[in-house]
Amino acid sequence: MEYFKKILRFAYPYKIYGILNIIFNVLYALFSGLSFMVLMPLLKVIFNPELNQVTEKPMYEGINSLSDFFNNYVSYQITSIAGDDKSKALLVVIVLIMIVFFLKNIFNYLAMYYITFLRNGVLKDLRNQLYKKTVELPLSYFSEKRKGDIMARIGTDVLEIQHSFLSILELLFREPLTIIFTIIFMLTLSPQLTLFVFIFIPISGFLISLVGKNLKRKSDRVQKEQGYFLSLIEETLSGLRIIKGFNAEGIFNKKFNESTSRFNKFSNSLLNRTNLASPTSEFLGIGVIAVLLWYGGTLVLVDKSLSSEAFLAFMGLAYNILTPAKAISKASYSVKKGNAAAERVLEIIETENPLKDKENAIVIDGFYDEVKFDHISFKYDEEFVLKDFSLTIPKGKTVALVGQSGSGKSTLANLITRFYDVNSGSITIDGLDIKELTIKSLRAQLGIVTQDAILFNDSIKNNLLLGDENATDEQIIEALKIANAWEFVSELPKGIDTNIGDSGGKLSGGQKQRLSIARAVLKNPPIMVLDEATSALDTESERLVQVALENMMKNRTSLVIAHRLSTIQKADTIVVLQKGVIMEQGKHSELMANNGIYRKLVEMQSLG
Repeated sequence: MEYFKKILRFAYPYKIYGILNIIFNVLYALFSGLSFMVLMPLLKVIFNPELNQVTEKPMYEGINSLSDFFNNYVSYQITSIAGDDKSKALLVVIVLIMIVFFLKNIFNYLAMYYITFLRNGVLKDLRNQLYKKTVELPLSYFSEKRKGDIMARIGTDVLEIQHSFLSILELLFREPLTIIFTIIFMLTLSPQLTLFVFIFIPISGFLISLVGKNLKRKSDRVQKEQGYFLSLIEETLSGLRIIKGFNAEGIFNKKFNESTSRFNKFSNSLLNRTNLASPTSEFLGIGVIAVLLWYGGTLVLVDKSLSSEAFLAFMGLAYNILTPAKAISKASYSVKKGNAAAERVLEIIETENPLKDKENAIVIDGFYDEVKFDHISFKYDEEFVLKDFSLTIPKGKTVALVGQSGSGKSTLANLITRFYDVNSGSITIDGLDIKELTIKSLRAQLGIVTQDAILFNDSIKNNLLLGDENATDEQIIEALKIANAWEFVSELPKGIDTNIGDSGGKLSGGQKQRLSIARAVLKNPPIMVLDEATSALDTESERLVQVALENMMKNRTSLVIAHRLSTIQKADTIVVLQKGVIMEQGKHSELMANNGIYRKLVEMQSLG
């Protein structure tokens, strides 16, 4: 029940619906038992009409005679209304039964009505919490996870929790209370027969529980496999161009077919075990009914200690126990299935975020002096990518980082934006360690343009509004002009309201990059981080983007990570990295004169 308790805390905001559900479930359970008790007067009217007339109001003489009191009281009321008219007496009894069953079903509906708000509210809050945590967790967390698995947890796992754990909330009071009230009514009719129920129901329950073994493990396998093939779908859609280009459809079809075959096998095993629950519980229940028929029939026909109408009402009540007992047994299987889903959902929700704000973190509202990397070291796995690295970037200056792949250039961009934290040393802005700042106020000072222009399946306007959600159309157009993008945007059918497709698929690489620059311009941050912003472009697009970058970097502090060295010759300082260590630094002309690593890199690119 550990996971169930953790999920249950999401139900607290909806407790009023839970309370109303309990109230109406109590009434439903009471009238569920009464619906069989009121059958006794009907049976009396039909089979023993002369015994139905009670002219004196009965007196209550204690719990032992409750059944007789109830029976005689109903008979007294019928006699008061109908007198000697048997047809009228029958009509009164039928109306009474209709009223009881109507109230029973009304209370059942109202109980279900209010629990619906609780169930769907918890479902909504769980999904929101899961999505919020997914967005908050650092990039390092997702480097080890499959996207499809995360999608499965937000989608199908949360739904499984609703079907399993939250369905128990419907049963938590209704079914046990129905059984309790029914047993109370049964005791008033025949304590001997009720004793038989107490003996056989626990035996049935034990046999049913044997069927439910290993359900959690089986369900876990199904959910993990579902996460895997959802990942395959996501990867296939993302890499469709490459799959088709390399004629790799067969490879991916094989992977997907293998995954769905495993899913099919695991699902069959899980569903067959689950489906065994209902017939097992029903058969065992009928077994109990058969024993009651034999013993109860003896009490009626041989001992004459039980009236025929009381026996029939008792059998109705005994059968009334079967439905909630079956529901409870099914619910126990649901809990085991829900456990696996809850474990996967809570794993994300309860994951500690190592990059969250410290208590009393500082909010900064601008950048005034310098950015400083002070003897920092960092590693992703075992080997250090940066070792004792130090660099100062004064306000208003442009510093470019160059070097071979794996030299640590992009890592510096990840560290200054606090996508990752340094292992040792510190990064400061205006003398304040960025770990002491709120992440939101830190990133408000930074604009990011990456090698891959990350755009969303929305309009150009909405993509740019990520930079400043309050920007006007005039400000958006001005940002597009600075980014050299207004020329092509103005020719689009709907201008800035044009949808650019999934990941900006309707645009060229250069157009996408200029839009990402316009987004950074609209944000208007004091510090720009450009991570190989032109490396994926052709010469014409690179020229347009380079002009856009130069427009954007005017009067700004910039950290430029460059692959194409022709784009950073105007930088105030060029830093040459090799395996996380600074080998050279200076202006372009100084480094060329040094005849060192930088000059060799430039000559290699020029030769290329």
